[in-house]
Amino acid sequence: MGFLIRVVVNAFAIWVVTLIPALQVFVIPFPPGETLQLILTLLLVAVIFALVNTIIGTVIKVLAFPIYILTLGLIGLIINAFLLWLTAWLTHWWNWGLRVEDFWWGVVAAIIISLINWIFGIILRPRKKD
Repeated sequence: MGFLIRVVVNAFAIWVVTLIPALQVFVIPFPPGETLQLILTLLLVAVIFALVNTIIGTVIKVLAFPIYILTLGLIGLIINAFLLWLTAWLTHWWNWGLRVEDFWWGVVAAIIISLINWIFGIILRPRKKD
């Protein structure tokens, strides 16, 4: 259940980022490109992003732990942008998916996605019963 919620929140966050044209992050929906295909594409891109973040992101974060300490965690912004770019690279082989035109705007997009995930994480966190 947690994975599905994470995928839906990621899809929403990616959709929000695509609404900001200056970031040059686009989602190309499945043909014929109607609303349903856009939603399905966003969900599939979010699944790929969650898997990339879970598998590859964890490995990179463990290996880069000393750099996290040296940069006081700021390297995490670059790693998140790399994971977003990697998701775009994995989906560029088809005629649908995520497109990140510029890496540094991808850093800004990754920051926005992280903020949205953080806000929804606070809202959707299960409450402890006393």
